Amino acid sequence: MSAADKALFEREERFVMQTYPRKPVIFERGEGALLFDESGREYIDLLAGISVASVGHSNPQVVAAISEQAGRLMHVSNLFYTRPMVDLAEKLSNSSLGGRVFFCNSGAEANECAIKIARKHAHERGAGEPEIVSFESDFHGRTYGALSATPGLAKDPKLGPMLPGFRSVPFDDATALREATGGNTAAILIEPIQGEAGVFAVSDETLKVAREICDETGALLIFDEIQTGMGRTGSLWAYEQGPVRPDVITSAKALGGGTAIGACITNRATAPVLGVGDHGSTFAAGPVAASAALAVLDQIDRPETLRRVRQLGAILTEKLEKLDGVVEVRGRGLMLGVALAEGIDSAALNADLLERGLVCNAPRPDSLRLLPPFVLTDEQADRAVAIIESALSQAVAG
Repeated sequence: MSAADKALFEREERFVMQTYPRKPVIFERGEGALLFDESGREYIDLLAGISVASVGHSNPQVVAAISEQAGRLMHVSNLFYTRPMVDLAEKLSNSSLGGRVFFCNSGAEANECAIKIARKHAHERGAGEPEIVSFESDFHGRTYGALSATPGLAKDPKLGPMLPGFRSVPFDDATALREATGGNTAAILIEPIQGEAGVFAVSDETLKVAREICDETGALLIFDEIQTGMGRTGSLWAYEQGPVRPDVITSAKALGGGTAIGACITNRATAPVLGVGDHGSTFAAGPVAASAALAVLDQIDRPETLRRVRQLGAILTEKLEKLDGVVEVRGRGLMLGVALAEGIDSAALNADLLERGLVCNAPRPDSLRLLPPFVLTDEQADRAVAIIESALSQAVAG
């Protein structure tokens, strides 16, 4: 570690709240599926900023859209119209549920909007104490409404109490889901594929039960597609590959290509629920972020792009499953969880992979998570698998 690096780490510790255990790398630039540190060393990125840089780092179309818009107008607030905002809302609606869009700045905020919609909708149909049901180990964000939907993530009791009106049931347990729901259920909030938990897909059978419950009770079925959406699973939205259609979906992460933007998208029936004054966000759908998102959506919502995601995901899965030390590969498209053999610690393996020039993530002690940019080349994919194989061989050897 150089003296300059050490000084930066010390300044970070002094001036930045210590809420993240950062890895000892200072990234300076990115290009496609590659990252480069300050010394110029190259890393293959299989994390994409946690499913954000799906169209690649410094994507030329996104950079051009940001630069052009920033040179004309950066912000006017939501008290006025801008064309990028309306254009983006129309494209998101037409590509999904056909209703209206509320824009915000993050996935957590998008879920907060969905929670508001669910509660107001429930009150309007006479539910006295609206309750939102979700699965244990779901991740919906760290703001209090979103966090209350998955209280198991609030590990520090000093952060409590959580908000009332939320209930969690065991993951993918259709029986428990039915037992936990009733006339006061405002919504069932689901990650179609759990991301932060380690990439676990909800079964089609449970999704069908969730839809049936909502149809019977008048509750809303909300899909958190913040990680699974925007092409990550090989279709623009993960629900398109499943057996049911939600009433509301939330999006963020890859939507902005690296700029901060989130969206809560309704169907036509729930479009009118929130009215003037019910919700707001100062920076939401600013012209720059909306222009970036339009450039991202234009590249992702193409048959050839989505086909490439499915094909590359299948290739990576096949190659990884053959490696000594890999038990299984979970997921869909380019959202993959790599389960490791007993005795292999994912955190230690992840640290070793970073040393070898590969960026990924260890969401649980027995698994790696891979969320590569869609622009990852076949050659880069082969090199990445070779690096993982080499690291696993050393881990297995002990």
